[in-house]
Amino acid sequence: QVQAVESGGGLVQAGGSLRLSCAASGRTFRNYDMGWFRQAPGKEREFVTSISWNNGVTYYADSVKGRFTISRDYAKNTVYLQMTSVKPEDTAVYYCAARVSGSIVSTSGYRYWGQGTQVTVSS
Repeated sequence: QVQAVESGGGLVQAGGSLRLSCAASGRTFRNYDMGWFRQAPGKEREFVTSISWNNGVTYYADSVKGRFTISRDYAKNTVYLQMTSVKPEDTAVYYCAARVSGSIVSTSGYRYWGQGTQVTVSS
């Protein structure tokens, strides 16, 4: 089992940068693809990016491609989301989770969600 705790959120100006962390506990962390999702007020939770457990293959939503970078540190059991050139529309609560089955971009395929970290981008 994996337990995830996100951190690093905050208030940032448009065009700025922020790095989110997802610290995962559990010895099986390295066996899971990990994903970042976000949820803005009044909207559904949406896929942002994911990274595979074995070869580091990454996927990105079109809305963040070229601006966000996902990475993982097995020694620290941590997944990172580096956010650059942020926009007001990036404002949301960001969650990380472990993918257990199914589609990479669907929330239904993920488990062990963290509590989320708020990112607010001011214009």
